[in-house]
Amino acid sequence: MRVSPRARRNRRILVGVLVVSSAVSAVFGYRVAPPGSPPILSALLGVANAVAVATPIVLFEFHRARWAVARRLRRLPLLAYLAFKIAFYMVCVVGGTVFVRLIFDNFMGRSLEFDSILANSFIFGTAMVIVGTFSFEMGRLLGFGTLKNLMTGRYVQPKREQKVFLLIDMKDSTGHAERLGPVRFHELLNDFFRDIADAALECDAEIHKYVGDEAILTWPAGPATADGECLACPFIARDFIAANGEQYRTKFGVVPEFRATLHCGEIVAGEIGDLRREIAYVGDTLNVAARLLDTAKTLHRDVLVSADLLKATALPSDLVAEPLPTLVIRGRTAPLEVFALSRVP
Repeated sequence: MRVSPRARRNRRILVGVLVVSSAVSAVFGYRVAPPGSPPILSALLGVANAVAVATPIVLFEFHRARWAVARRLRRLPLLAYLAFKIAFYMVCVVGGTVFVRLIFDNFMGRSLEFDSILANSFIFGTAMVIVGTFSFEMGRLLGFGTLKNLMTGRYVQPKREQKVFLLIDMKDSTGHAERLGPVRFHELLNDFFRDIADAALECDAEIHKYVGDEAILTWPAGPATADGECLACPFIARDFIAANGEQYRTKFGVVPEFRATLHCGEIVAGEIGDLRREIAYVGDTLNVAARLLDTAKTLHRDVLVSADLLKATALPSDLVAEPLPTLVIRGRTAPLEVFALSRVP
C-alpha cells in the first residue's frame, strides 16, 4: 500500500523526536544513576521513558486535526485549550514513566517506590514536554523550514536566491464565504489548504505563506526545474481535492476549485520585522506571479506558467503547454511570454 508524503514526513518527525529525546534522556539517566547501580542501566531506563512519553504526545500532535473531539477542544478559549493539553501531557509523562518503572522494577525483582529518581524523572519529563510542545507549535505557526532558518540565522543578512513560485487562489471564495458564513468558510479554507499542503509534500515544495484564500508555494530553482515537479504540483493538488470531493460536498455542498500561476527568477530573501519576525521574499519575481493570477482570471485559464520557467523546466509527459498572447507587465520592459498548462486528454 502506498504511503502518503504526509505520513512519510510524520514518520521522519516521529523518529527524529524519539532519537533526540532518547539521547537526552539517556544522558539524564546516566547522570542521576543512584550509587551502586550500573549507569548504563539508568541510561537505558531513560531511553525507555522517552519512548513511552514522547510517542503518544507526538501522535496526538499529528492526528488531532482529524479527531472531532480535538477540533471541538481547539475552539475553546486559548487558556482552556492549553489547560487540556497540559493535563493530557502530564498524564502521558506520569503514566509513561510509572509504566516503564513498573516493568523495570518487576524485572529487577523489587516493588515500585516513589523515590527521588522517580520524582526527578517526572520533573525532567515535564521539562522535555514543554520544550517539545513549544517547538511543535512554533513549527506549525511558522513552518518547520522557516523555523529552522530563523534558528540558524540563515537569512539574518539578506541573500539573493533563484526561486520558483506557485500561487494557488481559490475560485469564487467570496461566494463561498457569503453562502457558508465566516466560520464555515474558515473550515472550508482549512480543508482546502490541507489538500494543498499534501500536494506540496508530494512535490517537495515549501509553503511560504497563506494570504486570505491564496497559498504561496516555493522551491529552490535548481531541484524544482530538474524534473518538472513544480509544473505538476497544481494538478496533484487538484487530484487531492478530487479524492476528497465527497467529503467536501457533504460538509460544504461544494468542491473547491482554484487558479494557479507559476514563475521563476531571482528574489532577495531575508528576515524582516521587529515585534514579529518572518522571512520575506522581495523582488519582481513574486510580483509577476501575482500579476499572472489576474491574467488567469481574465483569460479564464486555470493554470498559467511563464516562458521563463517553462524553458528552464522539463515538461512532465502528461502535461501540455499552450502558448498565449504575450503580456505587458507594469515595471517590465519586455513583454512576458505565457503558456496555459493542462493535462493531456
